[in-house]
Amino acid sequence: MSTLITYPLTVRVLAALFVALLISLVATPPVKKFAQRVGAIDVPKDNRRVHKVPIPRLGGLAIFIGFVISVVLFAEISRELQGILIGSVIIVSVGVADDIVPLRAWQKFLVQIVAALSPALHGVVIELISNPNVLSDYAYLNLGYFVIPLTVLWIVGITNAVNLIDGLDGLAVGVSTISSLTMLVVALLITADVNVALVLAALAGACLGFMPYNLNPAKIFMGDTGALLLGYLLATMSIMGLFKSYAIISFAVPFIALALPILDTVFAILRRVAKGQSPMSPDRGHLHHRLLDYGFSQKQAVFIIYLISGFLGMIAVIMTSSGQVRVIFTAITFVAVAAMILVVTRGTLLKPRNGKEKPQPEGQEIEGQIEMENDNESS
Repeated sequence: MSTLITYPLTVRVLAALFVALLISLVATPPVKKFAQRVGAIDVPKDNRRVHKVPIPRLGGLAIFIGFVISVVLFAEISRELQGILIGSVIIVSVGVADDIVPLRAWQKFLVQIVAALSPALHGVVIELISNPNVLSDYAYLNLGYFVIPLTVLWIVGITNAVNLIDGLDGLAVGVSTISSLTMLVVALLITADVNVALVLAALAGACLGFMPYNLNPAKIFMGDTGALLLGYLLATMSIMGLFKSYAIISFAVPFIALALPILDTVFAILRRVAKGQSPMSPDRGHLHHRLLDYGFSQKQAVFIIYLISGFLGMIAVIMTSSGQVRVIFTAITFVAVAAMILVVTRGTLLKPRNGKEKPQPEGQEIEGQIEMENDNESS
């Protein structure tokens, strides 16, 4: 296990993070005005919406601007990274178009496949997977002809999984921040890949810069532009930073770091199929919906999911660390679990005795579901 956390690298990583944060923070107000000008507005026109006034979307454009500028300034634009950036432009383009004029699900799905092919054809591929046969002499399985299809499936799947959890103010961008920071730390501990660390730092910074405008009550939604972009970048960087490391433990890390959106998506599909519904049909069975129905406010629900995501991230770091690093992150994990129990307990005590959901204050918004769930609305 390699560790390359030196002072010069720390400075570069922090610089990439703060530059992306600052640019995203400054770019969001102009993007909000642009969204209002082109009509990229989320209008509360049905009972699935809780917000009382129209809210601009397209905020993901500010995240994209901050991310790209930071990457260009600090990272080496390798052939693999070129493929990722080209795909990100494609993803953002379809996201912007959908935020302005809603597209059909199949149209967006096809564009996502094209975007996923860009990094795959530039060498960002899953070549090996851990051998599930523990009795075999081979620790890894070479995917052979399935390299490109499996890579595209992973990228498109994670892209939509992140979009699926984009249902409450600040939820998807916060979970994406935690996941990117988790993969940043793990990438340094396992692969010692400076370029991957810098790109993930830029992604985390761009998310953090946008968060003040997206936390409840949100002033702007990131829309499909942001949700699809974050899912795409997390998927591609997990391949570039973790699947490339030939260590058994590294293959589990992407699944743990992205476990929350992955499991929410899998359960949503299974739930709908079991009910005889289309896997793409919308429902209120997602984790954030369950928390709201249980009586938690939006802020409480988002905080609980942050804690769960952070807990999973800590597990990923602990699995790949040793010595003092493992002790520190283990202690932090216990604190996070204690905080989560406290929040859940307080929420339970605050729940009305009649079991009805507490009314949400005005100004709290529930963003849309993934594009597959609703062709006529964007998150």
